[in-house]
Amino acid sequence: MRDPVTLPTGITYDRESIEHWLYSSANHNTCPVTKQTLPDSDLTPNHTLRRIIQFWCSANSALGIQRFPTPRPPIDKAQISTLLEEANCLPKSNLSSLTKLKKIVSESERNKRCVEATPGAIDFLASFILTPPSEAVLESDEAVSILYTLQLSQQSLRDLLERNQDFLLSLIDILRRSANYQSRAHAVLLIKALISVVPPSQLSSIKQEFFEEIVKVLRDRISYQAMKAALQVLYRVCPWGRNTVKAVKAGAVNVLIELLLDESERRACEMMIVVLDELCGCAEGREEVVGHAAGLAVVSKKMMRVSAVATDRAVRVLYSILLNQATPAVVEEMLELGVVSKLCLLLQMECEKCTMKLVKEILRMHINAWRRSPCLKPQLKALYPSYS
Repeated sequence: MRDPVTLPTGITYDRESIEHWLYSSANHNTCPVTKQTLPDSDLTPNHTLRRIIQFWCSANSALGIQRFPTPRPPIDKAQISTLLEEANCLPKSNLSSLTKLKKIVSESERNKRCVEATPGAIDFLASFILTPPSEAVLESDEAVSILYTLQLSQQSLRDLLERNQDFLLSLIDILRRSANYQSRAHAVLLIKALISVVPPSQLSSIKQEFFEEIVKVLRDRISYQAMKAALQVLYRVCPWGRNTVKAVKAGAVNVLIELLLDESERRACEMMIVVLDELCGCAEGREEVVGHAAGLAVVSKKMMRVSAVATDRAVRVLYSILLNQATPAVVEEMLELGVVSKLCLLLQMECEKCTMKLVKEILRMHINAWRRSPCLKPQLKALYPSYS
């Protein structure tokens, strides 16, 4: 315990620990010991106990115990407001003000919530992102980093979009122009958070450039966290309007196939297969899978090696293609690649009922072409379902 503070319930805790309890994403509002609901989160410094701890540290210095310095008082809204006023009065010091603010929010969860609750703080940060690129490149990168670090609540995100309707497009501009990979990563993570509060009516009108930049994040592989966020963004927006076609036009299918060829991490593969299934919901997406030299092969490869979810989604991709793009060349390619063999093996595995139903339907579709083929081993032919 370095900085003891006392709650209104009379229990004393270390400041860092109790602030994490009160201000973390769990958002607790009770005393951990008494379970009493706290009327507010005021923490009263316990100066007596702190002096006793420091005295004990000094008395035991011979044992290698160091006396820690007196902690600084926590930041409050008034201090944040003063910092914002100084920045507004002296525009040339904006970068310096942002650096100070970044340091403040990185110190503790309490500071993050304090900045979020300070009137004008979020709009101050958003103004740098909405500023034309030629005027404030470094400032916008810092502002994106701070907004990401704040981990804004759902309500704050809604309020931000209501006050700044072009904010999403401004983040796309940062993805396009920024040479800083960290800024691009923070921008796509912010986009992921914002998409969760965007009304469906607005999701259906997202512009083509949005998908081009999100796909570019995947293509550039700037970080695993950013790739995961980009995949989640695509998954959330594709069901609305013609977004699936826009994503395919931006090159999403080809990029996902190339990523799947090299990716070994199961969670990442699962997310890619899930998004690929969404993209196969349109004819353009299915054509891209069939047209890619490794499209059917990589779907087959990941069908049994990742997870139950990936297996289900991979089967759905194959079913969609065979239902809509089942040319003789595609049917033959699936046999040569071993797709049919794997489907037969799935019949002997414990799969979800809906997955098993699709597998049987796929095998039924082309029973004559596949069951009599010499490419299918005799032991697998025995697994092939018979139909009257």
